[in-house]
Amino acid sequence: MMYLSYCGIRVTDLERSLRFYTELFGLKEVARGDRTKHGAGIYVLLRDPKSHQKLELNWYPERSRYGVPYMPGEGLDHIAFKVDDVTKVFGTLVSRGVEATEIDPSVMGGWSAYVKDPDGNWIEIYQQGPSTDSPIPEGY
Repeated sequence: MMYLSYCGIRVTDLERSLRFYTELFGLKEVARGDRTKHGAGIYVLLRDPKSHQKLELNWYPERSRYGVPYMPGEGLDHIAFKVDDVTKVFGTLVSRGVEATEIDPSVMGGWSAYVKDPDGNWIEIYQQGPSTDSPIPEGY
C-alpha cells in the first residue's frame, strides 16, 4: 500500500505561518514535533477539517543542514507517501534509478527515507511505527 499523505513546505517564521494557515484558511493543528536534536527542525502538521488534506509546516534553525538560505517560491520542502515497508520501497525506488538523499532508512531508524524526483524535489517515504513512541505521530 502507498498513498499521498501530505505536502510539507519550508517556512521562515513558524508561528507567523501557523497563524496564517489557521486563522485565514481554517486549518487545524493535529501534530507537532521537534527534530532539532537530529539536525532537522520543528514541524507542525495542519489538517483541513472539510477535505482532510494535510499541510506540514517545517522550520529549520540556521545550524540545521536544512537551514539553507530561503528563496521565495522554493518553499516546497517535500511530498510524503505513506508505505507499509520503508526499506523495501526505498530499495525498489533506488534499484529503478531514483536518486536517494543522505537520509536513508538507516539514518532515520527504519521509519523514513527520502529520494529525489527528476527535478531534485524531495519525496519522503515513511511508515507508521508499531509502538506508541513512534517518531511519526498518529495524525499523519
